[in-house]
Amino acid sequence: MSRFNPFNKKKSMTNKDQELQNEAQQSNESNERNIDEAAMNFNADDSLAGTTHLNDEMASEEEDKTGQLEAQVKEANDKYLRLVAEFDNFRKRNAKERIELIKNAGEDVIKSLLDVVDDSERAAKQMETTEDVALIKEGISLVFSKLKSVLQSKGLKPMESKGQDFDTELHEAITEVPAPAEELKGKVIDEIQKGYYLNDKIIRHAKVVVGK
Repeated sequence: MSRFNPFNKKKSMTNKDQELQNEAQQSNESNERNIDEAAMNFNADDSLAGTTHLNDEMASEEEDKTGQLEAQVKEANDKYLRLVAEFDNFRKRNAKERIELIKNAGEDVIKSLLDVVDDSERAAKQMETTEDVALIKEGISLVFSKLKSVLQSKGLKPMESKGQDFDTELHEAITEVPAPAEELKGKVIDEIQKGYYLNDKIIRHAKVVVGK
């Protein structure tokens, strides 16, 4: 008759526990693999509904931003084109005005001188029909006075040079001569051609003789 061995029972139970433990471990590993596969399918499948459409939402946001940027670029480009067109119109208008100003700059002066021309023609006819020298001189003097008056009204002013210190900014020395007096050294002794200002701007230097 065989005797009961408690160690054999313990060993048998231990093997059983080991098998259960192995099965549990295999089940756990299988569950982990299933979870990983589900996560990968969640991110890759765009056809899933609900919260699985993250890619679509991100793409939609990118499209919105791209649309906004394109609209801003178009608006900036339109503003630039309008500014270019406005500047071009201003440039053309300004150039046209300058050309007209240059062409007609002397119109006012010419109109003022027409009266002098008329007086000169009348004086010329008078010289042809009369031998009165005094009358001819008077006519010429009146015409000359009228001419000076017109020119002065337009800003012309003669330069006073005789007896003044020689100034290279105002005078052009034609020659130098011995000064008749000590105080005339370095001064304008004679004036060959008068100088003129136009609205305080020198338009012709005086040609002078300077004492030395």
